[in-house]
Amino acid sequence: MIEQTVETQFGTLFVREEAGEITAVGWGRARNDGRSDLLDRAVAQLAEYDAGSREQFDLPLRLTGSDLTRAVGAQMQEIPFGETVTYGDIAKRLGVPAQAVGQACGANPIPIIIPCHRVMGAKGLTGFSGAGGVETKVALLRHEKAGGFLI
Repeated sequence: MIEQTVETQFGTLFVREEAGEITAVGWGRARNDGRSDLLDRAVAQLAEYDAGSREQFDLPLRLTGSDLTRAVGAQMQEIPFGETVTYGDIAKRLGVPAQAVGQACGANPIPIIIPCHRVMGAKGLTGFSGAGGVETKVALLRHEKAGGFLI
C-alpha cells in the first residue's frame, strides 16, 4: 500500500494504491508516501478535475465491501459530471431501501473519483462523509455546475 498527496481547492487529499488499484481517496496528507505510475496518473487526474479540465476518471478501482456497496458504487460511477440523482433513484434501480443506498454512499472509500457527492436526498442536500461535510459536497457540485440541487 502506497499513497500520494494532492492539493486541491477541496482540500489536501491523499490517494491510496494497493496491488495496482486505487482503493481510497481521503482528506489529509499521505501517511505511507510512495510513487507509482498509477498513483501519478491518479494525482494528475484529480488535479485535472480540480482545474476543470477532466469530467471522468479513468483508473482501475477496487471498491471493497458488500455486494450492495459495490452495486451502489457502480451506480454512482454512472452519474454524469454535473448531474445529480437521489438515493431513491439508485434504490429503485437496485431494488433496495433508500436508507441502505445512503449508508453505502456514506461508506464510499473513494470519494470524488466515485462521485457520492452527486447523490442527493429526496428533499435536496444531505450530508457528506468527506472533510467539511455538506459544505464540501456543495463545493464539488458547484465546481461541476450541477443544477439539480437547491441551496
